[in-house]
Amino acid sequence: MKKLISLCYQFAFFLLFVSISGFSQTSDWADNLGLNAMVQPIPQANKFIDPGHYVWCGSVTKGDDGKFYMLYSRWPLSDGFYSWPVTSEIAVAVSNSAAGPFTHLKVALSARGTKFWDGSATHNPAVIKHKGKYYLYYMGTSSNAEITQPVPASGNWWHYRNSQRIGVAVADKPDGEWKRLDHPVLSVSPDSMAYDALMVSNPAAAFDDKGRVILLYKQVCKNGKINGGQVRFGVAFADSPFGPFVKHDKPIFEVNDGGKDWMVAEDPFVWFQDGTYLAIVRDVVGKFTGDEGAWALMVSKNGYDWQPAKHPKVVGSTFYWEGGVASVSKLERPCLYMEKGVPKYLYGATRANKEQSLSFNVAVPLNQKIK
Repeated sequence: MKKLISLCYQFAFFLLFVSISGFSQTSDWADNLGLNAMVQPIPQANKFIDPGHYVWCGSVTKGDDGKFYMLYSRWPLSDGFYSWPVTSEIAVAVSNSAAGPFTHLKVALSARGTKFWDGSATHNPAVIKHKGKYYLYYMGTSSNAEITQPVPASGNWWHYRNSQRIGVAVADKPDGEWKRLDHPVLSVSPDSMAYDALMVSNPAAAFDDKGRVILLYKQVCKNGKINGGQVRFGVAFADSPFGPFVKHDKPIFEVNDGGKDWMVAEDPFVWFQDGTYLAIVRDVVGKFTGDEGAWALMVSKNGYDWQPAKHPKVVGSTFYWEGGVASVSKLERPCLYMEKGVPKYLYGATRANKEQSLSFNVAVPLNQKIK
């Protein structure tokens, strides 16, 4: 009997050791992830320009055919940069390489009339593959407000901006037919005092190891003005990619300074790896990296308590082209492409000049020799 009890204690100790060791490995992996050290200068060939259009929001996935597909937002240059909530559509581009060059293939989600919640514009694509299907989370708008071209960010523009809601479409392949729902999967909260009472947008989604979906999203509260109050990010969870999503009651990516800033983080890309949620966000005012406009790596064990990673900076507010040429604008809308858990490329959107007469997506190479 004593021998049996001893063996039971030994087995219990072994299980405790494995559990602690597993946690340590996950913690060490996240702590050792230094994406900034892997970032390389960007070749000019890694630009994706769609002639006649602004390009934004590049989300890249690999198809079963071995090709790479970029789901991206585009809208006519003639409409002006701020026309994204009015005339944007989501399109598909294809490449034989993760670096590109990508070529426009087709429109995935076009305007379909204001009888639909996403009838005016579609924007902010985030594509993920799960169990043989591709899921495309995106923002849609719907408004009949009169707009003059090119679009300024004023007047009736806010009616389009405030009509933003989040939806999902599904396809068997990235260049196939995307079937979307006639209702959003995440809408504003009915409580007028909620953080997301005015609008929701900028979805970022991932599946965890149990098949549950985490959805990060931009939220704007009401304050009596047409443009609303502070811009924050929220999180919701669902057991199905189509919802229903249950919202966490407090904003994420917060800092303990009283919440005085209008916006702290933006444009998250999220994934789940080795028991940990990770996200790359734009560090709007430099709270996480000390570099205003840089990209920051955030980590969480539960999806709603987020902290900067041990090595938070991913890409600085200034990035560099091959030859040492500095960028004229920041990178926005981060996306990370990985193979077998290994980071391969970062993608982002940027303006070509201060006049905002052109924008495009870029593929940022990552040095695989640096650990």
